[in-house]
Amino acid sequence: MLVDDQDLLRMGLAMVLQNEEDITVAGEAADGFTAVERALELRPDVILMDVRMPGLDGIEATRRIIAEMPDARVIVLTTFDLDEYAFGGLNAGASGFLLKDAPAAELVAAIRAVYSGEAIVSPRITRRMLDLYSGKLPETGGQASGKLDLLTDREREVLIAIGRGLSNPEIASELFLSESTVKTHVGRILQKLELRDRVQAVILAFREGLV
Repeated sequence: MLVDDQDLLRMGLAMVLQNEEDITVAGEAADGFTAVERALELRPDVILMDVRMPGLDGIEATRRIIAEMPDARVIVLTTFDLDEYAFGGLNAGASGFLLKDAPAAELVAAIRAVYSGEAIVSPRITRRMLDLYSGKLPETGGQASGKLDLLTDREREVLIAIGRGLSNPEIASELFLSESTVKTHVGRILQKLELRDRVQAVILAFREGLV
């Protein structure tokens, strides 16, 4: 689902995505209130969400959508990659954010990535976000931090790598593992620590001093 108050931007995004066989634009919204209503009606897998909109902004819209649809994946659209306002989207449950002028291939790759459980947050942005929000980061699954002892040594290594902002291919290369094995480890880590996605795993790693 596409959410932005600029008609031309939504049109441009739709034109890019309609050429992808595995992606369908389920709907659009021009403001936060409509975004929440449409999301609950259409139940989209991935939502591209602008943060700066009149009325209900994208951060609060994201928070309301995630509260009702925990499995939804939201990608925040922002003009600047270090936009402090956009960081609030991650605090509200978004899986990452993307520049509005990102190349078409990057946009499509981001949608596929968050759909498969990845997080679209670069290491630089992760560090900046944690610096800004160190005292008010999103909850990471209740008693998650007390469950670190449930992780195997290898899973702990993978969690630390996630906390450093490494992608699955980078983790595989560094730890001499196959990408499929890394993906399995990531899934087990999220399950054991009761985390919804990699963004929360990054935050947990920082909070517990692993990174």
